[in-house]
Amino acid sequence: MNNKVILLTADTFGKGEAELGETVLETFVTLLKQRDEKPIAIFCMNRGVLTLTPRSLVSVHMKELEEAGVRVLACKTCVDYYGVADELLAGEISGMPIFLELADKYEVITIS
Repeated sequence: MNNKVILLTADTFGKGEAELGETVLETFVTLLKQRDEKPIAIFCMNRGVLTLTPRSLVSVHMKELEEAGVRVLACKTCVDYYGVADELLAGEISGMPIFLELADKYEVITIS
């Protein structure tokens, strides 16, 4: 995962049942934080910003990734849309210009 940016666009992983998708996403993020090589950043947009709030079990793992040096970013437009600015347990509010800078420098892996 070195030199990669994860674009997280949903609060689940994959299409189908939401409960299953939440479990799969939690497993993915748990395994990601256990790896020696971690991504440069995780940029959360659309419903992905909800993974940074108490609404998602993933938020605990995102906080741990942030503490391990992974830059965790939340799309400001999306945070405002969902009204979760005061609920973020991890991450910093950011914008599309930062994502574009990261995408210019690093490979982007999209999780939706």
